[in-house]
Amino acid sequence: MNENVETLTAHKIAIQGYEGSFHQIAAEGYFHESIDIIPCPSFSDLAYKCSDAAITDGGVMAIENSIAGSILSNYQLLQGADLFIKGEIYLQISQHLMALPGQTINDIVEVRSHPMAIYQCRQYLKNYPNMKLVEAEDTALSAKQVRDNNLVGVAAIASKKASELYGLEIIAPNIETVHNNYTRFLILGRQANDVDESANKASLYFGVNHEPGSLAKALTALAEINVNVSKIQSFPVIKKEWEYYFHLDVEFENLEQYEQGLEALKKYSNKLRVLGVYKKGITL
Repeated sequence: MNENVETLTAHKIAIQGYEGSFHQIAAEGYFHESIDIIPCPSFSDLAYKCSDAAITDGGVMAIENSIAGSILSNYQLLQGADLFIKGEIYLQISQHLMALPGQTINDIVEVRSHPMAIYQCRQYLKNYPNMKLVEAEDTALSAKQVRDNNLVGVAAIASKKASELYGLEIIAPNIETVHNNYTRFLILGRQANDVDESANKASLYFGVNHEPGSLAKALTALAEINVNVSKIQSFPVIKKEWEYYFHLDVEFENLEQYEQGLEALKKYSNKLRVLGVYKKGITL
């Protein structure tokens, strides 16, 4: 089992997308054991199913990409769904053009995939201006539809796993414009971890008083004890014009340092919630 796994027992894991998606690859890479994938058509559906013990034992949710940036709505889903972060994993995203067996690039007149996958492959696709680009809700679902409907002349952009699951041939591998493209996935559960001594990262959100320098003072307090802020993201406070709360990812050397950081933040925050204390994720 992955050394980053905390207290989440993995049996039924909710993912956004369908079998063969990058979410599934991340989930299997994290748990290193047999899991049942519960596909979800949207992130909000993932959060709902992850919150229900009768449906799942947890979930895996993309939170940011090294090229596209943060998925802002997912940070808000985390807070609203009362879920906790159990761990994380990073996945290098490799996009492949695939079609029914026996076809070549010269046979393809249409390409289907998620809008982000099409965007990530835009330089390659510029070489074929006559191909029709069709946006779909999921990369793996695009591959499945090519197989299920026997779509001759239609290709999908998806993962290698999707090509294997749906019996498609990769006619152009690794067509993403930027090859060092990574997505960070969070491992979600309904209860907070029993904090492990090896934990070295935490996610939390907090608010500060609407006063000059309040945020700077909070961040300075963390810097003074060598707690590294690896991520900060602001969100508007509903019904309070021009006031914000902040999501923070912080990294630390030991739990004592983390506790000191938490106490330092409490001095300057008017609301503080810890979303998870866990070990920094590996890269697949």
